[in-house]
Amino acid sequence: MKAQHAIRNIFIIVFCLIPLRHWALSFDEMLSTMDATSLPQVNVMLNLDSLSSNQFTSGMIVIAEHNGEEIITTQYNCQVRHRGKTALQLPKMSLSIKLVDDEGENLDVNLLGLRTDNSWNLDAMGIDKMRMRNRVCFDIWNEYSHTMWDTKYGNRNGIVGKIVELFINGQYYGIYHLSDKVNRQLLNLRKAKTNDDGTVTIKGLLYKGAHNGISNNLLDYIEDSTDTTLWNTFELQYPDDYTCLASWQPLIDLIDFNGKTELPYFREHYNEWYYTDNLIDYFILLIAFNIDDMPYNNTFLSIPDINFDHRYMITPWDLDACLGRGCDGSPRHIFSYLSQLTSKAPYNRLITYNIDGFKQLVKQRWDELSNTVLSPDNVESHITEIAQCYIESGAWQREYERWKDASDSRVIIGENLNDEVNYVMQWYRGNHSSLNEQFVRWSSDYVEDPNIITSAVITSIYNYLLGIDTSEVDKVDINKDGIVTAADITAAYDIMLNNNF
Repeated sequence: MKAQHAIRNIFIIVFCLIPLRHWALSFDEMLSTMDATSLPQVNVMLNLDSLSSNQFTSGMIVIAEHNGEEIITTQYNCQVRHRGKTALQLPKMSLSIKLVDDEGENLDVNLLGLRTDNSWNLDAMGIDKMRMRNRVCFDIWNEYSHTMWDTKYGNRNGIVGKIVELFINGQYYGIYHLSDKVNRQLLNLRKAKTNDDGTVTIKGLLYKGAHNGISNNLLDYIEDSTDTTLWNTFELQYPDDYTCLASWQPLIDLIDFNGKTELPYFREHYNEWYYTDNLIDYFILLIAFNIDDMPYNNTFLSIPDINFDHRYMITPWDLDACLGRGCDGSPRHIFSYLSQLTSKAPYNRLITYNIDGFKQLVKQRWDELSNTVLSPDNVESHITEIAQCYIESGAWQREYERWKDASDSRVIIGENLNDEVNYVMQWYRGNHSSLNEQFVRWSSDYVEDPNIITSAVITSIYNYLLGIDTSEVDKVDINKDGIVTAADITAAYDIMLNNNF
């Protein structure tokens, strides 16, 4: 009896350790358990002591994928570094990977059927309590918005990726998003040309909003050096080999156009600087998911060839602070509001003055997308498909066990994935409904053109000043100085008299 009791106790102890052991499997042990439900497994091997965010260190990457019948494993030399801003603070690290050949030269490879390139990201999704927001938002963005010019990637204007499980030196690190990058190749930007006399002709341009600051609104900037890859709040992604005034001047010109031109000139020339369809699609992306840190932080601005056209296209980036959570992963229950971009160019004028019926164009696009790509049912189908893979493969349980005791609470997730899925969908349905209601009022607002003011507007200003109705300051702040005074009455009369306000 004592022997049976001892055996039973050993069984209970071993059974209780199974979940811990499951996530603690080595990469080689994990390969032996892979089946058709498994996510791709990735092992990055390097000297962790030499890993930094400033420079690459040599390593090796092994990728294993189950194709339904067998495990296919590939291996490449690589260069590795930390990536991200918030991600640098987290114990679950995000990585940037460059594939190289035996001589250390860039090696273009098609990883997991995504596309052929040498540069890749392994996103830890560390603050994301669902570990899929970036992937879901980009999948939906790619469904409805595309580049404004032809590319060899089907006019894709965003990244694609695969959810994988990552090991570093054989140690389990959890669920990651392996994705390509927004770069010159993806967007088909023309290469800079070195002329016979040694000078360089700048062609394609790619800027990335790197952090918040005065230039983040595209309305102003401070004097700053142009002989570096960083200028104000932007990073020169291409051509990063030519850090000079010629590379930065086009962006300076854009900000000057937004912030220093008079309204009539802006109205006549804004479509020489922007693509209206792209502006609308980007606006809708931000309000549909209430993305917390855009624009123009985490945003790319690109031109295929500055010598022929200086219109900028917007490409989003890093879409993890959204769908009911903020930049630190905490709940953000508030819904989007349609005036939230009116402090950012060019939306500040396009929306405020409804130039060329911009507001009606946005509503028309929303009406189309809100019943199709951005419908709650479609968003939920994207989320539940990935959630099912997480649960069936056991990846969610391994992720939970790996990070449940993390030193940084932002990385910790709930054991039950469905709790977060339900929270996200409740938030999204509420935001979707709120936007539908707002668009009804928004599209009928009186400010359809700054040169069209009626007597009803004058009455609204008087009502505001008398305290009868103070609900819509944007409606009665005619001169847009942030306050409502008698000066707005004068401004309204000037517009009515066509005094070129």
